[in-house]
Amino acid sequence: MNLQIIFRTFAAVNVFYWRKKRIMKKRIVIKVGSNVLTRADGKLDVTRMSALVDQIAWLRAHGYEIILVSSGAMASGRGELKVTHDLDSVEQRQLYSAVGQGKLIGLYYDLFREFNIHIGQVLTMKENFQPGEQYENQRACMTVMLENDVLPIVNENDTVSVTELMFTDNDELSGLIAQMMEADTLVLLSNIDGIYTGHPDDPSSEIIRSVAPGKDLSQYIKAEKSAFGRGGMHSKYTTASKVQSQGIRVIIANGERENILIDLIEHKDYTPHTEFIPCN
Repeated sequence: MNLQIIFRTFAAVNVFYWRKKRIMKKRIVIKVGSNVLTRADGKLDVTRMSALVDQIAWLRAHGYEIILVSSGAMASGRGELKVTHDLDSVEQRQLYSAVGQGKLIGLYYDLFREFNIHIGQVLTMKENFQPGEQYENQRACMTVMLENDVLPIVNENDTVSVTELMFTDNDELSGLIAQMMEADTLVLLSNIDGIYTGHPDDPSSEIIRSVAPGKDLSQYIKAEKSAFGRGGMHSKYTTASKVQSQGIRVIIANGERENILIDLIEHKDYTPHTEFIPCN
């Protein structure tokens, strides 16, 4: 048997092995927003970050394949620096993100290391999601990470992204990642339980637990942004609707709830959330 035949046989077996492994595992993209990871003073909430890492470790131990899209770089940088002069919004984002991203990924490294989980940092930009070589390179990079049991941690590269080329927020980014990596589920964690029929603080409001494909909820959505991020419920609804239409389940839930990720698996019927049912 010549070397070319041997190589082709090996490649075919390898592809079959990883496809079989992929079928056996459920792939979940988890997006953690700024309001979940940021304290009232605008600095990083390490305690909540640690609790989320514990839950992600549990998911992996139970056979789930995880991609984490994490905000928090600016909050991390804000906690490190004492800036005494005025900065415009772009300068703030670039400075705090440049300093904070290293600290953020370092914290994740330390927290996941307790569970013997290897992580890999993926900093990306909107242009990487246009069809072409950059798109394929990013997908290949994340695929090889997953194949080698490395947990990808994704964030926008805020140090070089300028306004017209920025993602709307990390909700949009996580939706694009979920589609690129053919995820089974996208979980958007915020500081609200889901989409309500009115203001969440209004006792007469009810959480909308299930959203069928094509159902219009715009009457319940306000365009306000989150306190520390660029997103809000409008952004989550827009992302969820797009991703749902691509056959991917989307869940909006409260990342401040104790054990929220585990409860969405173990006690889903009793856990507040809004679920977008995927198109067939």
